[in-house]
Amino acid sequence: MSPNTPLPPCSILLLAGGRGQRMGGQDKGLVEWQGEPLIAHLHRKTRAMSDDLIISCNRNRERYALYADQLVHDDEGDFPGPLAGIRAGLKTARHPYLLVLPCDVPQIDASLLDSMRITASQHPHTPLMVRQGEHWEPLLCVIPVTLAATFEQAWNEGERSPGRIMRTLRAVALQCPADDPRLANLNTPQLLAQHKGVSD
Repeated sequence: MSPNTPLPPCSILLLAGGRGQRMGGQDKGLVEWQGEPLIAHLHRKTRAMSDDLIISCNRNRERYALYADQLVHDDEGDFPGPLAGIRAGLKTARHPYLLVLPCDVPQIDASLLDSMRITASQHPHTPLMVRQGEHWEPLLCVIPVTLAATFEQAWNEGERSPGRIMRTLRAVALQCPADDPRLANLNTPQLLAQHKGVSD
């Protein structure tokens, strides 16, 4: 794909539906960092990339609605995990690809997001996952929406790990350095305080 080729349209799913255990039960996407809720940082980074911005949330829907074109929620109670949110996103996505991000990576940048989309578009039938050093990052991924039924079948068979499903589907890796600051998960109060942030 040449630099001038337009990227295929994608829907974007921001995962904010977790229990927030490391945040003492707080709704993580609404925890403030640098004067704004985490979800506001992700919204700003992704808004221009898609006209289909989806947020998976199980609480505070009226607050999240300010940042989304669509809201989805888990179809089972008691916070069944991120795969539930991904399934809901795949069911409602309006475009051929679903780019998934957790709400606690506010330092992600446009360059990495573009790389995810470009690489995914070169593998239209296969999921893409970011790989940080030796570790897969299954919640930073791009999934062709045509795989929605595959994810649903895996769920119905008891699978709860999105990473395992994508590795079974021979996911493509987008390799990043092990200490890439753009991928820092700010998922505890201590990490929020430690990271002063990088420029947008």
